[in-house]
Amino acid sequence: MAMTRLVPDAQAVMVAVSGGVDSMVLLHILHELAPKHDWRLVVAHFNHQLRGEASDADERLVQETARALGIPSVEERGDVRAEATLGKISIEMAARQLRHDFLARSARDQKIETVALAHHAGDQVELFFLRLFRGAGGTGLGGMKSASPLPCDPHIRLIRPLLDQTKESLRAYAQDRKIAFSEDATNASLDIQRNRIRNELIPLLEQHYQPGLARTIPRLMEIAGAEGEFITTAAENWLQRGFYPPFWQLPISIQRRCLQLQLHALEEESNFELVEWLRLNPDRKITLSSRISAMRETWGTIWLFPREETAPSGFTQDSRPVTLNRTGFAEFASLKFSWVISDKQGSQFGPIQDVEYFDADRVGEKILLRFWQPGDRFQPIGARSQSKLQDLFINLKVPRVKRHQQVVAVATDGEIFWVEGLRISERFKLDKSTVRRLKWEWRKVTSVAGKAAAW
Repeated sequence: MAMTRLVPDAQAVMVAVSGGVDSMVLLHILHELAPKHDWRLVVAHFNHQLRGEASDADERLVQETARALGIPSVEERGDVRAEATLGKISIEMAARQLRHDFLARSARDQKIETVALAHHAGDQVELFFLRLFRGAGGTGLGGMKSASPLPCDPHIRLIRPLLDQTKESLRAYAQDRKIAFSEDATNASLDIQRNRIRNELIPLLEQHYQPGLARTIPRLMEIAGAEGEFITTAAENWLQRGFYPPFWQLPISIQRRCLQLQLHALEEESNFELVEWLRLNPDRKITLSSRISAMRETWGTIWLFPREETAPSGFTQDSRPVTLNRTGFAEFASLKFSWVISDKQGSQFGPIQDVEYFDADRVGEKILLRFWQPGDRFQPIGARSQSKLQDLFINLKVPRVKRHQQVVAVATDGEIFWVEGLRISERFKLDKSTVRRLKWEWRKVTSVAGKAAAW
C-alpha cells in the first residue's frame, strides 16, 4: 500500500468514510500509521439519505468508530434525489457532486489539503467498463490516479492509497482484525449500471474469457493513461508555443487533444463528434448552443461567435442557389460539385464512387444546396414512401453533430433529390420516360488544412 508515499510526515489528512469495508479498513490503517508519521486525521462522512434507516445506521457506525479511535469527525446530510431532479442529472452524479462539495468545504474549514478516498482495484475495473461503454479515449480509460486534485477545488488533493488492493483482500483484512463495517444493500441492485458490471459482466468475463481480468485491465489502464498523458503534454506544449508547427502537421491524436483543451478553456463541453467536426472542417462554423457557434480556423485556433437570434439551435443556415446549365461547377461547405446534362440516358458502367445519375427534367433548372433542416423528408430509391431525414440518420447511426452538417440538394419543386451519404431519391431516378440525364458528381474540397484528414 502506498500510504507513506502519498502522505508526507506531519500532514493533516481527512478520511472520507462511508461505513463500507473499504473505507473502514482505510481509516484503521491510517489510524495505525498516524503516530509513526505524525499525521493529524479527521473523519468525514456524508449521508446521502438514499436508503432511509440504513443510511442513518451507517452514519452512526462512522461516528462511533471515530469516537472509539479518538479521531474528530464531521458529518453532513444532503437530499440527493432533490438535487438530481433540480439539476436534471442522475442520482449517482448528484451524489458525487454533493459529496465533493462537502469534502471541499470540510477540508477548508479544517485547514486540510489532503483527502483520502477508499477506491480499490475493483472500482478501477468497473470504471474502465463504464468509460469504455461511454466511448472514452485514452485519458478516460486510464482511470483514477493515486493522487489527483478535487474537481470542485483543485487546491485540495485526493489520494487513493488502496488502488492496488482487491475488495477480497480488504474484506479479509477487516475480518482478521474484527473491524466493523456495513453492507450496502443497493450494491446488489441491477438497476444501476455499475452494479450490473460488477455482478454480471465481470464474473462472466472472468469465467469464460479471462480469469486474470483483475490484472489485465489495470495494466491496460496504466498503458492507456500514460499514453494519454503524453498526448496531453504534447498538445499543451503546442498551444504554449503559439500554434507551431501548423495544425495540419500534428498527429491526429494531438490535433484532437488540442481542440479538447481549447474547448475546456472556453468552458464548452466537448465530445468526439464535435472535436472531429472541428478538426476536419476548418473555417466553418458549427452551433454549440442557441447563442454560441464555434469555428476552428486553419491554423488551429477555436473561436466562439454569438449566433443570430433568428437562427434555430443546432442548424447552420448557409445555402447556395445553383442554376443547372448543361455543364457546370459549384462549391458549397466542404464539397465541390460538377454536373453534365445529356440529351439521352447513355450507358452506365456500374456504380461509381461520388457520382449519381438523375432525371434532369424532374430535378429542374434551379436547385438549392443547403444543410439538413428540421422536418426535411426524403424518399430513398426503392422506398415506398418518404421518411424523415432525421429517422434515416438515426438508423444509419450518423452522429448528431454530423447530421447538422449534412448537405442536401433541393430540386426546383422543393423536394430533396440528393443527400450527402445516402442513396438517391426514388422520384428522381432514371427510368424509361427519362429524356435528359443529369450526371451529378461531388468531392471534398482540397485544402492545405485538409491534409490532416488524409493521414
